[in-house]
Formats: sequence, structure tokens, C-alpha cells
Amino acid sequence: MIEKFFLAFIPVFVAIDPIGLVAIFMGLGTSASRDHRKQQAFLGIFTALCVAVGFIFLGKIIFAALGITVADFQVAGGLILLGLAGRELLGLGPHDRGGGDEFGVVPLGMPLIAGPALLTALLILVDTVGLLFTLVSLLINLALVAIAFCNADQFTRWMGKQGLRGASKIIALLLAAIAVSLIRRGWHAAGA
Repeated sequence: MIEKFFLAFIPVFVAIDPIGLVAIFMGLGTSASRDHRKQQAFLGIFTALCVAVGFIFLGKIIFAALGITVADFQVAGGLILLGLAGRELLGLGPHDRGGGDEFGVVPLGMPLIAGPALLTALLILVDTVGLLFTLVSLLINLALVAIAFCNADQFTRWMGKQGLRGASKIIALLLAAIAVSLIRRGWHAAGA
């Protein structure tokens, strides 16, 4: 059971990237008060939870309606994850991912917390480790995100901007490896 839990927990942790999210969260909420930032954080986490759980239960129905297989989604999701990881590792793309005082639902909840990485991971994990372990790992990871957001000021001071960026790069590298694994598994499943 512990092995199944970690098989679900680690990909979800890497897909969500709570450490990298702290830096983005602080950047999005620079002009907001501490209380307003907390309100937006919980709104973002609630949005991500709803999107993720909805995708877990409706993803396969949507696939059936569109004629998409899990192998197709693995390859497509892997390519997207590889692109996102590459962009993060190489520092490409816009550095301003939002702005303003209302950032909880978009971009924080969706697509930053519940983005392509998380949705791909969840759909694959339901098939590999089961629904219960997938849901538990999702809830624990979202709880970690909530703790990180509530302590974002202290966390940023403790790690520093360079430390946050370094940890985020390591997580992006792990995300790239997971992306390659998804592409490989999807390719093999489609060929079988």
C-alpha cells in the first residue's frame, strides 16, 4: 500500500510543483494584501480540486466521445509536459503569468495548479494505482500547496529567490523525465 501511495504521490507532487508555485504565487500577488493573497490562494486550490476531480471522473467519458485513447492522451500530454519543462528549464516564454488582484481561479487554479501536467498524471494514475490512491495523493498535494501558500512569505525569505528558482529547475527536470516516460508508454500502448 505504501508503494502504491508513493507511486501516486510523487508524479502528482512533481506535476503540481508546490515550490515553484510559491514563487509564481508571490509574483502574482505582489500588489495584494496578505489577507487577499490568502483568499486568492484558497480560491485557486478549490478551483484546482474541482477541475482535477472532474477530470478524473469525466476524462474517459470525454475521450470516448472524441474517439481519443489513453495512449493518445499519454503521448499528447507527454509532449505538452516536455514543452512546459523545456520552457521552464530554458527560461523561455513570458515571465509575467498574470497580474492584477483577482488571480485565484485563473491563472492560479487553472492552469498553474491544475494544468496539463496534473491532469495527465491523474488520468494515468487512476489506471495504474487506482482511484483511491490517486485521490488521496491529490488531496495531500493540494494540502501541501495550501501550507506553502500560507507560509509563502517565510518560505521565500528562507529559500531566497535563487533557491526557489533552483528547486523549480530541478522539479522541471523531473517533469521532463516524466514527460518522456509518458510518451514512451503511450507509444508502446498505441503500438500494442
